[in-house]
Amino acid sequence: MPAAKRIRPLDLFSREEWDHVSERSNLLGTGTVLHAWAVIALAMAAAIWQPVLIILAIPVIGARQLGLAILMHEAAHGGLNSNGKVNDFLGQWLCAAPVGAHLRNYRGYHLTHHKYAQQPEDPDLALSAPFPVTRTSLKRKIIRDLTGQTFLKQRRNQFANALGLGIRKSKGTVNRAQSAREAVIPFVATNLLMLAALTLAGHWWAYFVLWLLPLATWNQLVTRLRNIAEHAVVPDHNDPMRHARTTLASGWERLLIAPYWVNYHCEHHMFMHLPCYRLPRAHKLLAKKGITAQMEVKRGYWGVLKEASAKPEKAAAAA
Repeated sequence: MPAAKRIRPLDLFSREEWDHVSERSNLLGTGTVLHAWAVIALAMAAAIWQPVLIILAIPVIGARQLGLAILMHEAAHGGLNSNGKVNDFLGQWLCAAPVGAHLRNYRGYHLTHHKYAQQPEDPDLALSAPFPVTRTSLKRKIIRDLTGQTFLKQRRNQFANALGLGIRKSKGTVNRAQSAREAVIPFVATNLLMLAALTLAGHWWAYFVLWLLPLATWNQLVTRLRNIAEHAVVPDHNDPMRHARTTLASGWERLLIAPYWVNYHCEHHMFMHLPCYRLPRAHKLLAKKGITAQMEVKRGYWGVLKEASAKPEKAAAAA
């Protein structure tokens, strides 16, 4: 299958517009990582100070954990810092490792996704292909996410693969086991460091309640919502303006579901090297030119979920 179609930036932007919208900033790139950790630290501190705030801290922290994964994604595109070593250090140790991912492994996988977006060779196709599903099916998925079942399954498989267990002996076994180990060891190391720091501060319990619990619950839910919104039930798998979706998010959605401009996913696929902090500006310029009318743009995550769960229950039972 040929690679996904591309759009040339200068077909839609003037040279001056493109130079402005594509400009990268080490300050903004690094600042987003520091911002994610500042929000996590403040939410933890507030919940430690007033335990009644734990119920609010969990979704805030879980969304910022997704934010760390989003910033790992930004590092995969070289967007956190113009210095490659600094970019990769930030992306690996401050973004990927704490949430159980690995920058180098993710980069190769993700660039393949961009090359073959929504084509049979797309490694992310399995995330969007099953949709639309029934409301019952979506509800089951959400329950599994919020009760930690998804997290436990993913981590069990990851740790089993790291130990060389649970995967068939085949040509790719060693590579898969090695990839799992490369993610597991930094994950364990950074999480032990957080546990040690919180223990020394006299709040060992906060690691389990205010880091691990959000990671196992809310983070799993919003990661699923992100995956659904980005590529599920898109109208045209071959159109570079309509094989990914931009979701216009409200303030509370940006806080609890879609941090760091991840909702501008159509623009990201159209111009994958745009820094994440420039995506809103790109969207505004495209809107002024009337181009967003040709793109896949929806308002709010609830509307996307309704589309993604529109399969009739009776039709599903008959199938």
